[in-house]
Amino acid sequence: MKLIRYNCLLVMTFFVAFSILGQDISEVEKTHNDLRTLKTNMESALNKGDLDGLLKFVHKDVVFTAMNAEVAKGPEGIKQYFQKMMSGPKRIVESVQVKVDVDELTTLYGGDTGVAYGSSIDSYKLTDGLEFKVKSRWTSTLVKENGNWLVASFHSSADVFNNPVLDKSKSLAYWIGALAAGFCFVLGIFIGWVMRGKKN
Repeated sequence: MKLIRYNCLLVMTFFVAFSILGQDISEVEKTHNDLRTLKTNMESALNKGDLDGLLKFVHKDVVFTAMNAEVAKGPEGIKQYFQKMMSGPKRIVESVQVKVDVDELTTLYGGDTGVAYGSSIDSYKLTDGLEFKVKSRWTSTLVKENGNWLVASFHSSADVFNNPVLDKSKSLAYWIGALAAGFCFVLGIFIGWVMRGKKN
């Protein structure tokens, strides 16, 4: 009889344990699905140029570090940065399209904080007509507040030693160097011709 009670107790213990574990797994899956939705919505808003739609997904104290090393704090700071770069009188960027990839599932700390990282292919068109693509790396901290996941920080960077902007700068430097060398060569011939004329 005692053995039967023991077995029943053991079965009930396993049942309760697996039920709790199942709930935990289900909650984690829901969290990652919510974070996937957040990523999709933010990417879509940015590619549509919907700045207000994008800012709905950031925390009121968000810190944003752009690829040009400028730092913006809070939704209003981010809005001012994008307006300066894309719509102000001295704007540089005509349009941008991004394709964001996540390296792995967000690392969760408790139930309300996570850190994600990955890469992005960013297609830029500048106001001077220059078009190029940059592969950037990014890291983001996310927090859950009032039932919603929000971006608390976002940092983006590109390889300063290997990127299309640097390649175009190198190409321009080579052309300027070649033109300067050609000009000096012609100038040298001209000076030599003038000097010989004076001697004669």
